[in-house]
Amino acid sequence: MPDRPEIVGRLETVFQDTFDDPALRIHDAMTAADLDDWDSLQHIVLVLAVEREFGVKLNPAEVGKLENVGKMVDLLLEKTARV
Repeated sequence: MPDRPEIVGRLETVFQDTFDDPALRIHDAMTAADLDDWDSLQHIVLVLAVEREFGVKLNPAEVGKLENVGKMVDLLLEKTARV
């Protein structure tokens, strides 16, 4: 079961790949408003990449409740604990 630092590191790599920016650093308070390229299409690409990286399925209700990257990390911690 991965811990929070491991999830953050893996998630950061997913963000870097999705937004094609190897210098991108994520933080708990980060939202779509913080990245110019984070539009609705990139959001779908990001969610699919997260599902692939972590081997989980995120349903639309869960994704819709995510307020920021920190909440995504919390959800991934919860989901990977069940795998």
